[in-house]
Amino acid sequence: MPIKGEDNLPSGEIAIDQVVRSPKGSGRRLRGAVAHYLGSAIVSGRIAPGERLTGEVENAEALDVSRSAYREAVQVLTAKGLVESRPKAGTRVLPRSRWNILDPAVLAWAFSGEPDLDFVRDLFELRAIVEPAAARLAAERRDKTDIRDLKDALTRMRRHTLATEEGRAADRDFHDVLLRATHNAALMALSASISAAVNWTTQFKQRMRALPRDPVPDHARVCEAIIAGDPELASSAMRTLVDLALDDTRTAM
Repeated sequence: MPIKGEDNLPSGEIAIDQVVRSPKGSGRRLRGAVAHYLGSAIVSGRIAPGERLTGEVENAEALDVSRSAYREAVQVLTAKGLVESRPKAGTRVLPRSRWNILDPAVLAWAFSGEPDLDFVRDLFELRAIVEPAAARLAAERRDKTDIRDLKDALTRMRRHTLATEEGRAADRDFHDVLLRATHNAALMALSASISAAVNWTTQFKQRMRALPRDPVPDHARVCEAIIAGDPELASSAMRTLVDLALDDTRTAM
């Protein structure tokens, strides 16, 4: 349902329409549903930075949830840097520069609709910086467990293809294993974010039609270079993988 401004509201304030009037679920489920609804509206730009949400009572009634569920949802958004609540000033949407855009939930909200092209570009620029360097380190530092897990993820990608959830899960595992194979704690901390970015862009690319090409061979070349212990080839293969994935995403958009 839409988020709308009301003519009788103060300037810059947003009222929230009903989301779904269905039987209430658990508190956690309601909190997640409200956070998803508001987060998606903010990330998509339907609620712009600087705009203020109406009060807790009004919004809880409009969304047909308890005040505590609404309050907890706002706390989720606050933790992710999307909004800020202050006494008397209310809850305002923060500038994009304050958002934790690498949070897996924020990425999911971004791709729940039509993502901003600049946002997609930013994600791929991050991947182009991080993943080739990670592949280089992985080729130098991988151990037997890393090689086994990398092969396993690739095998499952081939078996299921990226058109299935099983195949996309294997794709996420592949990128997770690659970062773990660096044995660098700081890079490993990016695993959830990189995997989420890979997952949502892959789903986005095939939302209207099949993937334009099979990206599994690109992953195979990265895997082979890492197993061979060739840092230069691993880095180059990963850079090619990311560049081709960006081309595919641009085509889908």
